[in-house]
Amino acid sequence: MGGSFETNDKETSQHLRPLRVPSLPAGIYGRAKEMVSDLPGWTLVSEDEASGTLVCERKARVLGGTSRITIRVEGPEGIPSSTVSVKSETSGGLLSHDKANVSEFMKPFHRRVC
Repeated sequence: MGGSFETNDKETSQHLRPLRVPSLPAGIYGRAKEMVSDLPGWTLVSEDEASGTLVCERKARVLGGTSRITIRVEGPEGIPSSTVSVKSETSGGLLSHDKANVSEFMKPFHRRVC
């Protein structure tokens, strides 16, 4: 079993919606990369600063499989306006923890940049 979840403006929880920050994308990207290294069980797999993309792996939770999490920071160059979106995809395991993965990143990230 597997699953997926991506931040969405229709979600009621602010931690499950894309985050819009009045800051330059390069700075927000750097803070997102720092956030990943601070989360236990998360490993940075690849990064592409030019496209503002971080790909991470989240160790399996109880009855869950390993998750691949993609964090994207987008915004116009030179203008302090950034949007952060997160997508979690899980393979294997009996339960999908994709919403929990997104929230696990977004809750402390909100505190860090807002």
